[in-house]
Amino acid sequence: MDDRVQDLRPDPRQPALLRRAFAVAAAGRLAWGVAALVSPGANLRAAGVPELQTPEVTYLTRVFGARAVAIGVGYLQGDTPARARWQRLGLLVDSLDTVGGLNALRSIDDAPRRRAAVLLVAITGTYTALGIAGSVHALLSDRH
Repeated sequence: MDDRVQDLRPDPRQPALLRRAFAVAAAGRLAWGVAALVSPGANLRAAGVPELQTPEVTYLTRVFGARAVAIGVGYLQGDTPARARWQRLGLLVDSLDTVGGLNALRSIDDAPRRRAAVLLVAITGTYTALGIAGSVHALLSDRH
């Protein structure tokens, strides 16, 4: 069998549900990232804070979008070892984003901005939880 075809098979050590969750998360990153690149204001409108759109926020939204696209495409096009690396990279990025968002929440008193920040922390927190689940599974399966 062609080694390349073998490498594209899902990691048999990872449960199907976890593999699907990572694939859905990668597709979500890709969709959200493309939206952020094409229409940075759409993210702010979806979060309920369109008034925060400034050139600086537009730039940062596009930076975020480019990063999300890179992680999503990297995961979806990677072979099994590459996907494991993209999962770990995603966990690092999402953890840092979540901690940064939680820290920012402490200083936001404006209700619409706070709701927007809570929404974003919930999203990155969900990605973080998925990454933790993948890492815990990898650690436990390496022990056996």
